Amino acid sequence: MQARDEYDVALVGFGPSGAVAAALLGGMGFRVWVGDRLRGVYDKPRAIALDHEILRVFQQIGVIDAVMPHLEPFTPSEYFGVDGQLIKRMTMIAPPYPLGYTPSNVFTQPPVEAALRGRVAQLSNVVVELGVEVNGLEQDGDGATLQLQREDGSPASVSAHYVIGCDGASSTVRRLTGIALDDLVFDEPWLVVDVLVNEAGLKKLPTTSVQYCNPERPTSFVICPNNHRRWEISLKPGEDPKEVATPEGAWRLLAPWIGPQDGELWRQASYRFHALVAERWRVDRVFVAGDAAHQQPPFLGQGMCQGVRDVANLCWKLAAVLRGDVQGQAADALLDSYGEERKAHVRELTSRIKGIGAVICERDPERARQRDAKLLADAGGVVKDTPRQDVMPRLEGGLLSSTPHPVVGTLFPQPRVLRDGQALLLDEVTGTGWRLALQADMPAPAECDGLTLIRVDGDLSETEGVLLDWMQRHRCAAVLVRPDHCVFGAAMDAPQLDTLMNEWRARLT
Repeated sequence: MQARDEYDVALVGFGPSGAVAAALLGGMGFRVWVGDRLRGVYDKPRAIALDHEILRVFQQIGVIDAVMPHLEPFTPSEYFGVDGQLIKRMTMIAPPYPLGYTPSNVFTQPPVEAALRGRVAQLSNVVVELGVEVNGLEQDGDGATLQLQREDGSPASVSAHYVIGCDGASSTVRRLTGIALDDLVFDEPWLVVDVLVNEAGLKKLPTTSVQYCNPERPTSFVICPNNHRRWEISLKPGEDPKEVATPEGAWRLLAPWIGPQDGELWRQASYRFHALVAERWRVDRVFVAGDAAHQQPPFLGQGMCQGVRDVANLCWKLAAVLRGDVQGQAADALLDSYGEERKAHVRELTSRIKGIGAVICERDPERARQRDAKLLADAGGVVKDTPRQDVMPRLEGGLLSSTPHPVVGTLFPQPRVLRDGQALLLDEVTGTGWRLALQADMPAPAECDGLTLIRVDGDLSETEGVLLDWMQRHRCAAVLVRPDHCVFGAAMDAPQLDTLMNEWRARLT
């Protein structure tokens, strides 16, 4: 048996969530071990959508420039009903964009994952072991130990203060810690087909993404970067998932749009789409994140986004505890807040995604016609644009102020600001720790230790007025922001700010 090696955090799984967690924690100077049973980046696309808050995390870990060439703005999604009429349209919010990036994007997963791994490889304090499988996990009050088996069959072990299981839907970490999954009641068979479409084929296809809400066969069509197009096609009772996932089966189901002469199959895979959420997200020193913690229907492309949200929420909290900034009962409460916040957010977003899926997937023709009529009636007969970001819920509970305010639990904007004549994104100027944003006439609190002060209409010169407009619109003169860009609390005046600061200190001591 190899001698044990001690790390601050051990990560099981080197997919997108594990790679982002390694980059976040490694970038903060912690000793991190990452292990995965597979060696390379999967060479076919699975996730295809990224939100602006995920790009803000990519900015934080230093990969945004490497990622941007592989992104394109998400086209509008048009929903067509039983008789081919337009019944709904989902679009983008209007610029200027609140977080500094296009809010909804499509992307090509393999090169983006490679960029994340490339960033981790630059961190000398992060050790990556590939071709290694976890087969045991023990923990006590001081840390946790993973029992491993390498490709050559030799055993090894790794110990760390904390373990995060980012090891996918069939998570070994989740199994070893006895975490069960809550079933949110969604179970449907679908075929996912990715095609690299040639010029002749592109001329046959829609120029926007489409949801075909046809009871005969509900289908999603997504315009991905360059000539990549994706179809998600529901399967009928009795259809063989294995047969439709063959090239012949896939082309048969694609026949209403294109044929083999119009492009090259990149991937075809049959899935049963589920809605599952871990009943616990923490067992003492072990956490689950990403697909290990939740699985959801694909209708807004939120799977990978949710995994990155998980680790962005967890890693700053682990960092605060590992540094000793938060100790004792406060540290335990801080780490518990991860599961409390993320579980509620995932459940709510999954519920909303299921609602969208219900619109798309109605199989009864009469009920589908009633759906179409109701959607059109609710819109006054004219389909209006619905921004995708309106579907996103705020965080609830956990480490958030108990004083109600519309911005609590939402994302703090990231405007472009001028610094030495150069337009920069806010986080490039202020960093990503705890921040206190104040309007010009709001006095700073007497004690601001551990906070970066942001004077919104003072020494901070915005290029588009995004932040000032946001604060004025939401009637807040002061906003306290967490390291994951989530708003802890807001105040309208100096007495409210004093109350907010006292609550913040009490929650973290």
